[in-house]
Formats: sequence, C-alpha cells, structure tokens
Amino acid sequence: MIDKSTIDDAYALIKPYIRKTPVMDVSAADILGNRNQNNRINFKLELFQHAGCFKPRGAFYSLLSQATLPKAVAAASGGNHGAAVAYAAQKLNVKANIFVPKAAPKAKVDRIKDFGAKVLLDGDNYAAALANCEQHIADTGAFSIHAYDDISTITGQATVALEWLEQVKDLDTVLIAVGGGGLISGMAAYIKQVTDIKIVAIEPANSASMYHAMANNTPVTVTPTSIASDSLGASLCGTNCFAIAKQYVDEFICIEDEDILQAQTSLWNNYRILAELGGSAAFAALASGKYETSENEKIGVLICGGNTQFLS
Repeated sequence: MIDKSTIDDAYALIKPYIRKTPVMDVSAADILGNRNQNNRINFKLELFQHAGCFKPRGAFYSLLSQATLPKAVAAASGGNHGAAVAYAAQKLNVKANIFVPKAAPKAKVDRIKDFGAKVLLDGDNYAAALANCEQHIADTGAFSIHAYDDISTITGQATVALEWLEQVKDLDTVLIAVGGGGLISGMAAYIKQVTDIKIVAIEPANSASMYHAMANNTPVTVTPTSIASDSLGASLCGTNCFAIAKQYVDEFICIEDEDILQAQTSLWNNYRILAELGGSAAFAALASGKYETSENEKIGVLICGGNTQFLS
C-alpha cells in the first residue's frame, strides 16, 4: 500500500519544512530498575517537531504532493492535527479552517490560533467535529487533510521512521503510541521494508480502537474515555491504518491512565521532557512493565507530542 521509495520521496519533499528531531540515549537502570538493566533505551523526541508533534510531516506532504497548492484547507482535530495543518498552511500561504471539539484542551486550541487558522469549536467530540468539517468541505470545496487515514497523511508520518533509522542503527524494538493509526501504520510500513525491528503499538486501555480492531479483525467503534483521548482518542481506527498495521505491527499493548500519568511525571522529573499525556504513552508501556523487555534489547521509545501546559 505504501512502499519505501514513496516514503523516501516524501521525506525529500517535506525536509525543507520540518525539523530533524533529536534522539537521546537514556539509562535502562533508571527506568527498569532490576528488570534487564543490560537493556539500552533510546528516545526519539518528536515532541520538538514544529507545532509540538509529529503531525506536520503528514500535513506538509498532503499539501506539497498536490499538483498545485490548494487555496484553502480544512481539517477536524482533537488539537495536534489541527495545529499541524494550521502550521503547514501558514508556511505555504494557504487558508485553513480547523474544526475542533468543544472539549479540546485550551493549550491546543491556542496553538492552532497562533498559526493563523480559523478555529471552529464545533461538536461535542471528534466524530462530531469531523462530520461538521466534512460538511464544510462539501459546501466550499476546501482541500481535506484527514487526521490519520489518508494515504498521504500516513506516508508523511512514515518519515519519522526513516529519520530515526538514519540516526540510530541498532534498534531491536520500537514502541509507538496509537490514536487513529496513521503514525504506527506509516512507521511500520517503512520499518518492515528495511529491517526486522519489532514494532509495538501502545494504546490507553479505555481508548483502544486499534487494539479492539485487531481483536475483531475489523475496525470497530469504541468510546474513548482515557485522559489522553485528546490525542489518542479515535473512536474508530482508520481502515487504511488497520490494514497496514495488521500486516506489519508485531504486538499491541494496552496501558492504564495511571501508567500514563506516572510516565509524564517521570519524563519531566528525570529528563526535563515536558510531554503531553498521549506523547508519554509509549514510555508508559516501558516504565510500567506492560512491555516486557528481553535480554540485551535496544528499545526505541517515540515521544510523539508536547502540546500541554506546565505540570503543577
């Protein structure tokens, strides 16, 4: 569905507009205690991407891969996708309307406004905001960028994997948080076409659309109630995302909200990394022991978002 050469071309296209985000080796003993202290752990700090998360990659590729730039774009978002689309639109001089659920965090709404987009707080949840966005697109002809299930979005997000594997040559496993599935499916598609690295999908137990899709062998609707639902809260994982993840992802793990809260606090206290709750989820699986490590394993942990307010 997505091949390596397409992802290579996507990276070349968006590279002038995105940051090459840093990686960081950390002590396994500090995280795992007595559990496999000979493990090695590497963070990919995608929270330092423009707009505070990985999503500008997909937004820029969706726009730049068109034959001509659209004059206007619309997107529905719990916050991060909207900020990414707004940022890309601002840089490319495209008008942007972003449909956001009424309960979206103020930090994320403000971020979208900072990038010059019009914010429409429209709908009680993401599904309602998406329906309103789709009606706007039908009425106006605005260009649509789906938050996760469009192939262009998935292809752009896949460039995280390309970049990470250029920076770190000896990863055995990567842990990646899942919302609708665009990030995990894109990264998995790239990784499995070039290496045999183990890919582990991490979701909050009470917002686990991909986990339940795999269990039922088809996308199914869930009711997201996790504290991380503003970024990992798709009620239905993407159809394309499901198909790609089913082919390439090795393991699916659910974690609890308490794991996420503790992970967010640990990232700040130990590394001064201020990640949002969804951005802390992959680390939560490792720190809590929900992901069981193996001897001498080098584990990559994607810290995927930082759009949050300061911890109290």
